[in-house]
Amino acid sequence: MITKEMNENNEVLTSISLFDFLWRWKRLLTGVFVGTIILSAVVSLLITPKFKSTVIMFPTSTNSISKSLLAENFGGKEDILAFGEEERAEQMIQILHSGMIRDRVIEKFDLMTHYDIDPKSKYKMTQLQKKYENNIKYKRTKYMAVEVSVLDADAKMAQDIANEIAGLVDSVINFMQKERAIKAFMIVEEAYVKLKTEIDEMEDSLNLFRDKGIHDYESQAERLYETLAKELAAGNTRGIKAIEDRLEILARYGGQFVSIRDNLEHEKKQLSFLKTKYEEAKIDAEAILPQKFIVDHAQKAEKKSYPVRWLIVVVSTISALLMTIILIIFFDNLKIFLNLQK
Repeated sequence: MITKEMNENNEVLTSISLFDFLWRWKRLLTGVFVGTIILSAVVSLLITPKFKSTVIMFPTSTNSISKSLLAENFGGKEDILAFGEEERAEQMIQILHSGMIRDRVIEKFDLMTHYDIDPKSKYKMTQLQKKYENNIKYKRTKYMAVEVSVLDADAKMAQDIANEIAGLVDSVINFMQKERAIKAFMIVEEAYVKLKTEIDEMEDSLNLFRDKGIHDYESQAERLYETLAKELAAGNTRGIKAIEDRLEILARYGGQFVSIRDNLEHEKKQLSFLKTKYEEAKIDAEAILPQKFIVDHAQKAEKKSYPVRWLIVVVSTISALLMTIILIIFFDNLKIFLNLQK
């Protein structure tokens, strides 16, 4: 019954061509069209234009200076001149998002004032961080570089902030690494100094044995026994007594001499290895290298990048027309439904 009445009244949208439907509501749609264009154009003019500056940079392939410059068996990944791969780019982006960089930029450029945020506001830091994140973006390019883009109403400010952020990458990464490298260096230095002191003490002990005439236990003992045999054969009592005295000294101190000498040889090998680690740790703790390769420094933009006014007008107009058509269809069918209920 309802279907029959709908067909008779010819009010259902599906039975009307799209052209007929639009023509029927031409005045309303035209009004919405013109009104939206005017309104969106005015709104777009009220939006503060912003300028965009961009820095493109590649991360380095390694953080360790000692491995890059001193290690004997480094591979391509330790090449100090090589670009970093995907993982290094992701790490750099994470550092760019860190509070250390954000806080330094906010402080240096007084962004609280620059963004017109009320310092007495209860949520001033939330507002500041939101504006910061809206205006400053980081992303990885398809070539594994990192792009820093800054939007600002002041073109020079956008340029300065972008270049400052790129500069802060080095200081923040080096600060994070130095904190760990210095602690590692202190550990290695302590072990190195301790071992060197022990070696010096063993050298002093050996010098005491040398003062007693012990220089090379094995060869000395062998020669003394050969000489003793000759003196015994010759019946040289005085010579025999002198050799026996020297053999007694060897017997008394020889074991300690050999033990200290062998231990000293082993410790010297350890000291040589530890010295290499000490020098590497010292370089990592003291030296500084850039953590990035700058491809493009930020330049002062000559044209605004935001807002794109024509796009605002087009999107707003299309959205308004679609919403109007949906509402017309809804109310039209609602009217039909109410009429059919009577």
